Amino acid sequence: MGEAAFDFYLHFFLLQPLIHAILKRVWTARTLERERIEANEALDSEAGAGTSKKSRPTSVNGNALKLSCELVRVFVTEAVQRAAAVAEAEGSTQIEPSHLEFILPQLLLDF
Repeated sequence: MGEAAFDFYLHFFLLQPLIHAILKRVWTARTLERERIEANEALDSEAGAGTSKKSRPTSVNGNALKLSCELVRVFVTEAVQRAAAVAEAEGSTQIEPSHLEFILPQLLLDF
């Protein structure tokens, strides 16, 4: 499999479903938390039932999902390249967790 074909496979068949699942999980957790808070507020207030907002399912635009996937891909690629440079400078042939820990603060600031 060529590099371009692998990138296509990684992006569209592995990364997009993963990012979409992560986003859905976050949205679900936030919705549940918001509903819990609203239920507690409704018990504390004098307002009657039916005063809360209607909840709509959250979805992601296809282009936004592609952009999110590309951002994750670039982030991971940059992390691996920086960690490899640190490993090489230390004379190691493998990237160790300590190499990632070393580059992570600056990488997060750069993104």
